[in-house]
Amino acid sequence: MSSAHQNLSDQTAADVTSAKRFKIGIAISEWNTEITDALLQGAKETCLKYGVSEDNIIVHYVPGTFELPFGAQLMLDKLDIDAVICIGCVIQGETKHFDFICSSVANGIQDVQIKFGKPVIFGVLTPDNMDQAKARAGGKYGNKGDEAAITAIKMIDLSQTIINSASS
Repeated sequence: MSSAHQNLSDQTAADVTSAKRFKIGIAISEWNTEITDALLQGAKETCLKYGVSEDNIIVHYVPGTFELPFGAQLMLDKLDIDAVICIGCVIQGETKHFDFICSSVANGIQDVQIKFGKPVIFGVLTPDNMDQAKARAGGKYGNKGDEAAITAIKMIDLSQTIINSASS
């Protein structure tokens, strides 16, 4: 769903469950920090807004977006968390590097989520230029960090609901 059709940053409290009992990891790329820091701020503020305690938001940095899947895997393997939000920004350049990184990261995040049976959220921007990135990191299209946090909360809730109903 494109941001022109819906801006998930505009959720209301009625749309999102309480996240008071959730523990959320955030793996964040050190590359394009102007953008990733804004996405992180949005994700953290949204987690706090819906009840995640500050102590239950665990942030770890990785060198670049390519390293996000491994960072998420380490967090799920070694920490007691319910989900990981992966935050990064890869801006289109003149070479195919963009395509290789974006494809590898998307597949890696999907693989980690399947391996651990826990949500791993794709909070990676893939814009054509810095203006598009800024528009999605607190600009006219909202903050995709907010959306990633809302997605994490909703997926944790779905996962726990299904697990609890299956064990009843």
